[in-house]
Amino acid sequence: RGIITETPALLTYIAQAYPAAKLAPLDDPFEFAKLQEFNCYLCSTVHVAHAHKMRGSRWVEDDDNAAKEAMTAKVPQTMTECFTLIENEMFVGPWVLGEEYSISDIYLFTISRWLASDKVDINNFPKVVEHSRRVAARAAVQKLSHIYDY
Repeated sequence: RGIITETPALLTYIAQAYPAAKLAPLDDPFEFAKLQEFNCYLCSTVHVAHAHKMRGSRWVEDDDNAAKEAMTAKVPQTMTECFTLIENEMFVGPWVLGEEYSISDIYLFTISRWLASDKVDINNFPKVVEHSRRVAARAAVQKLSHIYDY
């Protein structure tokens, strides 16, 4: 019926369009809100922190190289702070929301792949490392393994 943009909206659409896949706690409003909370954090905070590395002109004038360089230099710190919060307070385990795999796991897996290019050692986040291993072992991800650098 139209175009859908923004990762949280796309993931929610998939979960609701294919309820048999059980990719979201559609029957539990609180857990669904927690899923949305997590996905919105990834979208509005983590993705933005990462984007400061290569899209500084979104926040400062394009010719303000000093400001863009400062933003780029701070990415390792801000991404570390973001993943520290995920690791210590947001991640339930073994999946993002606990015992059930969800669209939040897909999203976290994708964004955690950015840490190396952001000069952040993923090994500082053992829950995220183990999560990445579990997601990478899933059959659907294995079919796409040519995309990911394990």
